[in-house]
Amino acid sequence: MYYCCAMTDKGIRPHNEDAFMIHRKVLTEGVTECELSKPFLLAVADGVSGELSGELASSACLHMLKDVSFSSRVDMEQKLSMIHASLAELGARQENTRNMQTTLCALGVDEHDMLHSMNVGDSRLYRYRKQQLLQLSRDQSFVQVLYEEGIITAEERQTHVNRNIIFPVLGNLREQPEFDIREHHEKIEYGDILLLCSDGLSDYVSQAEMEEILARPEPLVRRLQLLLEAALHHECADNITILALERLPEKSHSKK
Repeated sequence: MYYCCAMTDKGIRPHNEDAFMIHRKVLTEGVTECELSKPFLLAVADGVSGELSGELASSACLHMLKDVSFSSRVDMEQKLSMIHASLAELGARQENTRNMQTTLCALGVDEHDMLHSMNVGDSRLYRYRKQQLLQLSRDQSFVQVLYEEGIITAEERQTHVNRNIIFPVLGNLREQPEFDIREHHEKIEYGDILLLCSDGLSDYVSQAEMEEILARPEPLVRRLQLLLEAALHHECADNITILALERLPEKSHSKK
């Protein structure tokens, strides 16, 4: 069994272009907690600012994803290609939805408890283990290329003026996105936290601060609230969505 909690907040924005999915449930506001049995999918989607109907794109993407019966045998590249095509078709129908787009960062736990990830854009997947946070996803962004080429540092990547320039994502009418789909060949260890978030968190709260908050002896849902408050404290100008997963002890099934 697994425990999952998540929250999303529009921040100072007039509306929320983020959404999250836990198994077959999609939410665009509020806080939720639940226990899950394998197999399942979790996801965060962030509608692209500057394009029309970002909030529709993120929600529609996850409503299509929730219908995927996930397992180790599912061809997720095919599923994501179908979602992309459906979003592009939906976006081309009328002027007020034209070229609507969304990022997607998803985590799957299959029938063998093995981890899988799918990423398009710059929403992120982290693993918190032994008080250290490791980014498991790779940002599909301009500043990520600069970072990998050694032109900017990790700290500069977080504050770079062009950090919001991302490569084609789901729904893009001009270019096919590149799906980063990985089988991690490992299970969640007891004590691990898998964290999915939109860039409203990762652009405003440093990795060191996230580690400090996640190390606190608080219920996991409270730690997510503290992460959200930290982003707002740092004058986050974006929506904020955070989702966390941990494995429950087999016998007690009690929340950490």
